Amino acid sequence: MKFDPRNNKFTAIFTGEILGAMLPSIILICLALFVAYKFIDPAPPRKIVIATGNNDINYNAFASIYGVFLKQEGITLETRPTSGDKENLRLLKDPDSEVDIAFIQDGEAHAEGAGTLLSLGSLYYQPVWIFCRCKLETTHLSALKGKKIAVGYSGNGTHTLVTTLLAESGVTADNSKLVETGGEEAAAALRKGKLDAAFFVDVPTSYVIRSMIEDKQLSLLSMDTAEAFSRKFSFLHHLVLPEGAMDLAHNVPAHDVHMVAPTATLVVKENMHPALVYLMMKVIAQVHGGAGLFNAKDEFPSAKDTDFPLSTQALNFYKSGLPIIDKYLPFWAATFVNRTLIVILPLLALLIPLTKIIPMIYVWLVKRKLFRYYGELRYLDTQLREIRTAEDQRLFVEKLNEIESKVINVQLPVPFSQYAYELRAHIELVRSKLQHQNYTQAEQQPS
Repeated sequence: MKFDPRNNKFTAIFTGEILGAMLPSIILICLALFVAYKFIDPAPPRKIVIATGNNDINYNAFASIYGVFLKQEGITLETRPTSGDKENLRLLKDPDSEVDIAFIQDGEAHAEGAGTLLSLGSLYYQPVWIFCRCKLETTHLSALKGKKIAVGYSGNGTHTLVTTLLAESGVTADNSKLVETGGEEAAAALRKGKLDAAFFVDVPTSYVIRSMIEDKQLSLLSMDTAEAFSRKFSFLHHLVLPEGAMDLAHNVPAHDVHMVAPTATLVVKENMHPALVYLMMKVIAQVHGGAGLFNAKDEFPSAKDTDFPLSTQALNFYKSGLPIIDKYLPFWAATFVNRTLIVILPLLALLIPLTKIIPMIYVWLVKRKLFRYYGELRYLDTQLREIRTAEDQRLFVEKLNEIESKVINVQLPVPFSQYAYELRAHIELVRSKLQHQNYTQAEQQPS
């Protein structure tokens, strides 16, 4: 037999044994990978469709700002103009529409229900501004009974809210003229005297609001019932516009003005990808986190809205902020890491114990090849005292030789050769006991 210095034969044996020991573990790992693949979230889409509103300047303006931030993260924001909040809500509820996210005025869904939609929270206050050609002392909406009033365009949140406020104050289409118009159109009609009053749901920085509050012919109505409305309708907030807040130099307004305000909310479909939800939370925090006339810094975004339950990601955001990975990594990198962890963590749960179990299994498999010969050797050892004749001795020696021959032919990896030598040493021990027993028997025989 030619000596192989590289031990290729034993190396092949060793490799085969390792593979045999690791086969169950490999199967478990492949199973874990398959399960993780089946349940892992797919990569987030690269486009978001947002519903705004044709007549809402603020919704469209903020959507444009969101688009700039999202583009930096490789996401395209597509704006879907609509007739207003009602259509936004309908599109979100429609599983076949492509709209993923929409602006909804808080309180709009009270009548129709939230369905399975989820909220990302409130973005900013939308104060109700009431301008009228009336006396300054007018402080109750009931004073508008019998007047010609602009109540906003049909289908948007302003119309729904204003008609509710007026109805609660006893002003209805039966006793007053409610005109479905709003924005600049309503402002122009009010200045020309074609309207007696007009309601606007808008931010204080709006050009329409600024121009109307400076008009000496118009009065900004202060609602003494603002607190009562906020108690009755949970989606309304009682705000106070301080004296001089709009123009300190000219002291506009000349007195504190009590107002009610819903909030603008961002609502998403239930199946929106979690990574995109976190990204939107990051964006709206950047856009709406500053201080304003009616809110302190970092007051928005918030969980002030009442129509929709918060999404899991939004709830986590308001409790503890963004996940650490999303804070410090770009969106694509954070998404990759998060999705990878879903696969790695189950694998680690398997691999850590397997690193201890596999060596034990491997050692057992190698030793198992010799265990059966130990059993045969032990049996022979117990039969030593039963040897009575030369034939018994011959059979005994043959059996020992047979066991030894089998042990010599067992192929073991080099690191485990000691176990074979130990077994052969034990075979020699039994053989020596046999020889000693024969010698003793020979001495005891009579001469």
